[in-house]
Amino acid sequence: MATQTTTAPSATTSAPQGTGTFTLSNEPAFVDVELNYYTPPKDGSKPYQYITPDPTGRIPQRNWERKPYPARITNLRGHEQDVNMDETGFAFLRAATKEVAFVDDEQALQAYYQETVDLVTQHTGAQKAVIFDHTIRRRRAEPTPDTPSTRQPVPQVHVDQTPESALARVFRHLPAEEAEWRSKRRFQIVNVWRPIGAPAFDMPLALADGRTIRPGNLVPSTLKYPDRDGETFVIMHSPEYEWYYLRGMGTDEVALIKCYDSAPKEGGSQFTPHTAFEDPTKPEWAKLRQSIELRVLVFY
Repeated sequence: MATQTTTAPSATTSAPQGTGTFTLSNEPAFVDVELNYYTPPKDGSKPYQYITPDPTGRIPQRNWERKPYPARITNLRGHEQDVNMDETGFAFLRAATKEVAFVDDEQALQAYYQETVDLVTQHTGAQKAVIFDHTIRRRRAEPTPDTPSTRQPVPQVHVDQTPESALARVFRHLPAEEAEWRSKRRFQIVNVWRPIGAPAFDMPLALADGRTIRPGNLVPSTLKYPDRDGETFVIMHSPEYEWYYLRGMGTDEVALIKCYDSAPKEGGSQFTPHTAFEDPTKPEWAKLRQSIELRVLVFY
């Protein structure tokens, strides 16, 4: 889908038609915002978070707090080639899809799964890609908890996987014998993120250059499912992080986000911290964000 250009929005400007990429004439080079980081529990315990809140309210959904810190986020619109999976840990690709609504249509989702497998293997040169789940987020105007039935954008700096949880994914989603030998070779977990229905001016994704993250700022946090425990990284603040986003991502664009790499290139990124954030330059006509993300095991 070709890039379309509009004039900068004013108070009376209506939304442009279509769902593809829109570049405004006054495209900002960066935005200055606040991002939410992890603050450790006061009792020194390991952080945890429940996927589903306790309906009685007696058990807190998490035992740690968020604290906002200022951040400058560079807009890569027009400079998408400046980032890549091996070095920064993420990439932006133009990739049209036949599926645009992502309603509860199993056949359409399966077709999109195959599109995504083809996209990931072609871009990375991997031998095999296995999608193990997907999440559709549809932001609501009223405050809404992020639960399995009402998934919302996550305004918290995090990494979806730790080395331990990534390895567990291999053995969870592959036959035991295949998992045994593939786990000894290079593998990655990659999120493939795409806006749904309209360009994502609202609550876009900020992604950190993984090379600017110190290992000591990555804190393992237990992710508590109803039937098991997983693990993610929550992130402590540092002024060294370098943040980027692609303003107004269209439905014909995807972000490839490297959540884990078992054998990163020398000097390259192993993890990609990311977060949703409020963009102060969001046009008045921007629709509430909808997005789909597929989580993919990538084997070399």
